[in-house]
Amino acid sequence: MTEFKQQNLAGSRFEELSLKEAAFHQVDLGGARFDDVNLGGVEIRNVNLKGAHLDDVNLSGLRIENANLTGATIRGAAVVDVSIDGEIRNLRVWGVDVVPLIDAELNRRYPDRVKMSPTDAAGYREALDILERLWTETVDRARALPPELLYERVDGEWSFIETQRHLVFATDAWVRRAVLGDPAPWDALDLPHDEMHDVPSVPRDRDVRPSLDEVLALRADRMATVRAVFDELTDERLTQLTEPVLEPGYPASKSYLVAECLGCILSEEWEHRMYAERDLAVLRETVGGSS
Repeated sequence: MTEFKQQNLAGSRFEELSLKEAAFHQVDLGGARFDDVNLGGVEIRNVNLKGAHLDDVNLSGLRIENANLTGATIRGAAVVDVSIDGEIRNLRVWGVDVVPLIDAELNRRYPDRVKMSPTDAAGYREALDILERLWTETVDRARALPPELLYERVDGEWSFIETQRHLVFATDAWVRRAVLGDPAPWDALDLPHDEMHDVPSVPRDRDVRPSLDEVLALRADRMATVRAVFDELTDERLTQLTEPVLEPGYPASKSYLVAECLGCILSEEWEHRMYAERDLAVLRETVGGSS
């Protein structure tokens, strides 16, 4: 296997060269040009494509995760059977901003969704009540499946167990660390988001397989803390800044608006429950269940 590591290849020219299964690590390809090149099956991670120009390329079957497409322009494209999830703002299709249309449709399908963007303390408590009710229903559906399926990933997404572990991490990060000031709030089962770089103080055991009851007990403990914070919440507190936690960890050691921290929890809980419901429906089909 050809390997390029910590090399500057800017300005280099390669012709009629086979680099199948080549590996590139910390390589500068700034200003490179690829013409009539087969990159089928290539895997690209942590790569800067800012300002890149792709013309007459076949991207069928392409999977893009954790990508920043801010300011991207796509013209003359065949966009068929495409699925897009993430933070989407000012997305124009044929000159029309489609995000308000999508928001309206999602709010029609899920009337509780609009409650996940509260503007006062009472609204935050109402949103948490809704989430607790919805998660109870989702957990009941998960329990109806064979236990081994709760470790299964659907289309590369987190399993149900992994989702619960990640939500524990989110609570530890944004409530126990950022809001309450605990410098080391982590449990060994915490699961940070994949794109987060490893931080020595934050655990990340991708292989551990806790039981559903074990991870739900941990979730219940963390949500009791969230409930206590929300119960004491005031409108004034929402506008205040947190005290920076100086010890290394996540989120970064700086001040945050309390509303930002707690809003992150509402968003994480809502979105990951939607993902869980989507994937549980697929898993139910594998055992002949119904929704």
